[in-house]
Amino acid sequence: MKLTSTLLQTAGLLLSLGLTTEARSVQKPDPVQKPSPAAKGYSRTELCKPHHPFKPLPSSPPRTKTCHVSTYGDERDDSKFILSALKECNNGGKVVFDADKFYTIGTALDMTFLKHVDLDIQGYIKFTNDTDYWQENGFFQTYQNATTFFQLGGEDVNIYGNGTIDGNGQAWYDLYEIDDLILRPILMGIIGLNGGTIGPINLRYSPQWYHFVANSSDLLFDQINIGGLSNNNITASNTDGWDIYRSSNIVIQNSVIVNGDDCVSFKPNTTDVIVQNLSCNGSHGISVGSLGQYEGEVDIVENIYVYNITMLNAENGARIKVWPGVASELSADLQGGGGSGSVKNITYDGMYVYNVDYPIDVTQCYGQDNLTLCNDYPSSLTIADVYFKNIHGTSSGAYNPDVGTIVCSSPDVCSNIYTSDISLTNPTGGDFNVFSCANVNETLLATINCTST
Repeated sequence: MKLTSTLLQTAGLLLSLGLTTEARSVQKPDPVQKPSPAAKGYSRTELCKPHHPFKPLPSSPPRTKTCHVSTYGDERDDSKFILSALKECNNGGKVVFDADKFYTIGTALDMTFLKHVDLDIQGYIKFTNDTDYWQENGFFQTYQNATTFFQLGGEDVNIYGNGTIDGNGQAWYDLYEIDDLILRPILMGIIGLNGGTIGPINLRYSPQWYHFVANSSDLLFDQINIGGLSNNNITASNTDGWDIYRSSNIVIQNSVIVNGDDCVSFKPNTTDVIVQNLSCNGSHGISVGSLGQYEGEVDIVENIYVYNITMLNAENGARIKVWPGVASELSADLQGGGGSGSVKNITYDGMYVYNVDYPIDVTQCYGQDNLTLCNDYPSSLTIADVYFKNIHGTSSGAYNPDVGTIVCSSPDVCSNIYTSDISLTNPTGGDFNVFSCANVNETLLATINCTST
């Protein structure tokens, strides 16, 4: 499923205004700005609506001092001013990026020392497009060769202000077209952060993923506006909205995402996550995985609740993707297979889809077109207690008549996968709710019509 940048941008604008050309049963993201996370009486947990986090989120104590970040204002590197303000106002302060100011970052900043501090971003922050520097100096996070512009971590850090952070991605989109082994920086490297709220904030033109949330816990992402497509015919690839890795007790809500890959991805060892009230356009869906990529590694994803999602012009909607039981290659910079682990207690509840190739997609043959190889080397990663319910709309017709697929590698690894209240059509008419199914208990798949693969 492919759309032009103009169409995607138009649809994204409609979404940001809470509008679509289709009636839908889901709610639009809440546009009301919230108080500062350190304001008196602020309850981070109570702001998570309608579903609260699996465990209460800690509150922030009041901030008692304010530091304003200086800037050259002429595209020279302002990193030293940012670092100075963070150190001065760390442990109980607020760092302000003023609304009428433009800030340039040309240095990789390690901000994992932060504690009890707010970043009030009202202005515009832009990273330089020195691709040689960032490939050499960005923070290498190891997993899937992830590299970040910065590392932000510590305890009780809030980022808000409704300003903009711009990754200056076009140079990277063009370079990746020439060399798909380059290390493209991720815009927001949330590494080892325990406690905090991020949003409202606008994120633009990330070279790769927009968020990499690793080794973190007790976080609320609220009112994040993500967008930024290529300005030429080269695709902005792998621009996931969120990739969550080895993290727990996370809430993502009330956000608009226009991108070119997963809207949200639950990477290995992610647990206790709520995702609610999102509008996703042009994505690869809200995905569990990919999992089982690395031989000898055990990947666990448990306790995920996805609620009230609009998914437009996407390859997938609700998705679980697992690599086969032997190494395979999806692309030159992404290979894997042979890992183990488990997926358990996953719920997709309430999703409106329009022009989506596979509104529901469960596969244990990710990254491999050779089905014989997947059958000969089935994944051992187990999938259990998965619920797809209240999912409505129209596919793109890419796999007509199928509007979904639920295919496990063997009947031994999948159990208790349920569907209910599914109403999915394809644009050419004919039968609806037609799915490819294999190695799954079809008696639990209510309101869909399974055909054998």
